[in-house]
Amino acid sequence: MTKYEVMRRIVNDLGYPEYRFGQITDAIFKQKARRYEDMTQLPASLRNALKAELGEYTVGFTAVTHDLSKQTQKVLFRAPDGYAVEAVALEYKKGWHSFCVSSQCGCACGCKFCATGGMGFKRNLSADEITDQLLTFLLEGKTLDSVSFMGMGEPLLNPEIFTALRVLIDPQLFGLSQRRLTVSTVGIATGIKRMTAEFPNVNIAFSLHAPTDDLRRTIMPVNDKYDIADVLGALDGHIAATNRRVFLAYVMLRGVNDGDAQARALIDLIDKHKRYKRLYHIDLIPYNRAPAELFVASDRRRIIKFRNILERAGLSVSVRTQFGSDINAACGQLAVTST
Repeated sequence: MTKYEVMRRIVNDLGYPEYRFGQITDAIFKQKARRYEDMTQLPASLRNALKAELGEYTVGFTAVTHDLSKQTQKVLFRAPDGYAVEAVALEYKKGWHSFCVSSQCGCACGCKFCATGGMGFKRNLSADEITDQLLTFLLEGKTLDSVSFMGMGEPLLNPEIFTALRVLIDPQLFGLSQRRLTVSTVGIATGIKRMTAEFPNVNIAFSLHAPTDDLRRTIMPVNDKYDIADVLGALDGHIAATNRRVFLAYVMLRGVNDGDAQARALIDLIDKHKRYKRLYHIDLIPYNRAPAELFVASDRRRIIKFRNILERAGLSVSVRTQFGSDINAACGQLAVTST
């Protein structure tokens, strides 16, 4: 049960009319109330009941540190049990705000280029812990223009992600459009199918990072369980059902997956799915060095050449703009050293 469901139950248990629940959510999402005590439009007995069951503050996942750099804010959240995760806010020059949130403390997938994978898996976050990351930014006055589940953890290995998505699109709560949300996955085929059934308009990004199974399993052990063919089969089904674009993330690792041969292999891979080719978009990601320093980033010229090869073959491709690497807030860099 999420805290919002608890709020509704408290209203009902105390015999208050339904509009009182609307006053609570308006106080949080419109008036930016940080404490239940500040909701003076509510009867004292209702405020006291909310505090008794939910605590003093409307956000229960505590933001303990803030790191800032140009266009980037990284926040460390800590739960009462001591486990911690990081989330990132990005501000683009045109005023667009994008947010990268975590779904797990650590990650069990062990991708070798990712700092979070080096932590190992600690635990899943609850739906409240996931959405409280965004509520923190909202209460700071930021507009939630777009949200991606590209922080710590594999979203589709945490069942709470589906509850969190329902909270985010609920018009009485965050009220976000599905099209403003993106779930990134290393390729949990069963989870992709559930996304298609329950949240067809939420964007899906598949962390591909290699064009063949042989290469992919050397950097992503999860490929032994979810190989490329199985995942692309699930994604083909998603495209067939929704007619929506799917993003293929591809981190550029010098001498590993960035050669002309890998570019041609990637073209061959997508050509096997020719029926849906127009709706696959490849997102080339400059590598951000993780603490283990096992890999080296491809240089800019190599990335551009790789992109050009793909474009000449008719693929949709772009190079991602990166922010926050100076505070370890960029793609693949989120980790906490202690919990």
